[in-house]
Amino acid sequence: MLKTNRSLLVYILLNIVTLGIYSLFFYHGLAQDVNAACQSDGKHTKGLLAYIVFSLLTCGIYALVWHYGVCERIAFGCSRRGVPCSVDGGKFLLWYLLGSMLCGLGPFIALHLMMSNMNTLCSAYNANPNSGAGYGANPVINVNINR
Repeated sequence: MLKTNRSLLVYILLNIVTLGIYSLFFYHGLAQDVNAACQSDGKHTKGLLAYIVFSLLTCGIYALVWHYGVCERIAFGCSRRGVPCSVDGGKFLLWYLLGSMLCGLGPFIALHLMMSNMNTLCSAYNANPNSGAGYGANPVINVNINR
């Protein structure tokens, strides 16, 4: 069962209490759940070690690219499962970058949208793990050439 109760408030509070260490556990679990819920799309979301190392090497740019990719996979997975999704990678970046000018609330709105859409995707996955499984496979077409 994938986690379906991600919350921005809990994320913020646990980050304050743990001095930011909780975010590492959060992103590790998020990457695992995205890989499980979207396993048939032929992509793989890098885990915590790559997130930390490449984010440090690129001064945080990799973190934005990682979030973009995760949101794109969530949006694609939601569309394949027929559930609504209010954010994709582009909207996430708009809220995160341009929304920063809104008293600094943009990144929090972007994270909230990502979490709520991931909760929706995980709920749909938990209800029927195989419902979106065919989108990475090549269909078999039977053609009768003997007429």
